[in-house]
Amino acid sequence: MTTTAQDSDTASVEAALSDLWESIYDPGSRAIIEQLPIGRTWRILELGAGAGSMAYWLAERADQGSVLAVDSDTSALDPDRRPNLEVTRLDIAEADFEPGSFDLIFARAVFEHLERPEEVLRRAVTWLAPGGHFLVEDFYFLPSEHCATAVGRALVGAYLKGWEAAGADMHWGRRLPATLARAGLGSVDLRVTPLGPGQHAADNELMRLRMKLQGAGLVERGLVGAEDLDRFVANLDDPTARDVTTLLFSAWGRKDTE
Repeated sequence: MTTTAQDSDTASVEAALSDLWESIYDPGSRAIIEQLPIGRTWRILELGAGAGSMAYWLAERADQGSVLAVDSDTSALDPDRRPNLEVTRLDIAEADFEPGSFDLIFARAVFEHLERPEEVLRRAVTWLAPGGHFLVEDFYFLPSEHCATAVGRALVGAYLKGWEAAGADMHWGRRLPATLARAGLGSVDLRVTPLGPGQHAADNELMRLRMKLQGAGLVERGLVGAEDLDRFVANLDDPTARDVTTLLFSAWGRKDTE
C-alpha cells in the first residue's frame, strides 16, 4: 500500500500527540506511584498501556519483578525494551486473571471508554494480591454550557458529542473514589487536576494537535462550524479565554491484607 503525504503528516501528528500526552500526564501518575511502597519484586499490570512510557518506567522500578502491559492495540509497544516486561494484546473489557496476581494495577484514560466500567473495575480488584494497590485515572468533562467563551461552548459540546457517539462516558472520572471503595479497596485517596485552555502551554499544544487530527471530522459531522474551530484554536493562548473544561480524577486505594 502506498503511503501518501497526508498519511505521513497524520502519522507525524499522532506521534507528536502521543509524546506530548506522556509528557503532560506521566509526571503526575509517577508522583502518585512513588508515594506507594512499591517494591523491586512487585508484579505490575498496566491496563491500556498505549505507547508504553509508563510500562517502561514501571519495569525499571520493579526491576526484579514483572510488568504486564496490555492494550487492544500493542503496535506502539516494544516488548524488548525491558527484560521483565511482557506485552499482550487484549480486550480490557474481557480480560481476566487469577486472583492475587498483581501487587499494583495502573490504568489511565481506560475505564471511561468501557461499556461497563464498574463491572470491569470490580473484577480487576480481585486480581490484586492482599496489600496491593490500584491507581485509576480518568477524565471528567465539565458542562459545555458553562464554558467561558462561546467558541469554547461550541467546541467542548462538539467534543463531548463525539466521545458519546464512540461510547465513552466522559463523566465517569467523578465516580472513581466511590467506585473503588465499593469494590472493596481501603485507604482510597484522590487528586483532581484542572485542564483546559490557558492552564499551561503544553495543554494548549495538546489541544492544537487534537484539533488538527479531529477538528475536520467534527466539522464534517456538523457538530461544530469551521469558523468556531479556527477561533477556538486561535484563542488558546488568549488569557481572556482561559478556562477549566476538564478535570483529571486520579484515585487510588489498597486491598486489605487477609
